[in-house]
Amino acid sequence: MNNVKNAQVAIVTGASRGIGAAIARRLASDGFAVVVNYAASSKEADALVAELKAEGAAAIAVKADVSNADDVRRMFDATEQQLGRVDVLVNNAGILKTVPLADTSDAYFAQAFDINVRGTFNTLREAATRMNDGGRIVNFSSTTLALNMPGYSVYNATKAAVESFTHVFAKELRGRNITVNAVAPGPGATSLFLDGKTEEQIQHFAKLPPLQRLGQPEDIASVVAFLAGRDAGWVNGQVLRANGGVA
Repeated sequence: MNNVKNAQVAIVTGASRGIGAAIARRLASDGFAVVVNYAASSKEADALVAELKAEGAAAIAVKADVSNADDVRRMFDATEQQLGRVDVLVNNAGILKTVPLADTSDAYFAQAFDINVRGTFNTLREAATRMNDGGRIVNFSSTTLALNMPGYSVYNATKAAVESFTHVFAKELRGRNITVNAVAPGPGATSLFLDGKTEEQIQHFAKLPPLQRLGQPEDIASVVAFLAGRDAGWVNGQVLRANGGVA
């Protein structure tokens, strides 16, 4: 592991559990100083930070609602004060609720776009002026965008916006040597995907990929680590579908 005093700094939003926590663990093991962002309860985030520190990494937990621009600004402030300027931003925070478009409430529509779209917008806008040159940005889309399954219309709309941000922002950062890519996971063994589904539905999704299993958080963390690392320096403005071949 790198000397933590000289470590590059990574912010992972929504990192207290699930895929976000797996990403934080992987980046810490790769030598990054990690910001574990969370929106509500600090218990899981603090436990993860303690775990990372016990392994010799530099890590802090920062509460911030990514849909709130002031919160995002304060998150970058805390990161710079305690760890240094940001080298990697992983926009993992998001919500998913499956509901037919005709039955979608105004409240859920607003919440989905606030967190999934405005949240990504807020962190990208902040990173534009505060990220180190040569940095890496990894946004989160979803393979559901390619599958067009009933019940995912609003969620897919939010992820289509994130993919558009990814393609355009990569070009707007010309001259900074900052890459902007997105990961689009497929069906995965996380609460975000599994909540609200029956065992029969879960088994159906597990059999969809040719690899015949659900993706694990560590599968996605490995892809993020690649995009955040040195070997992906020539990958820019792309959406990588990490889905076991389901689409």
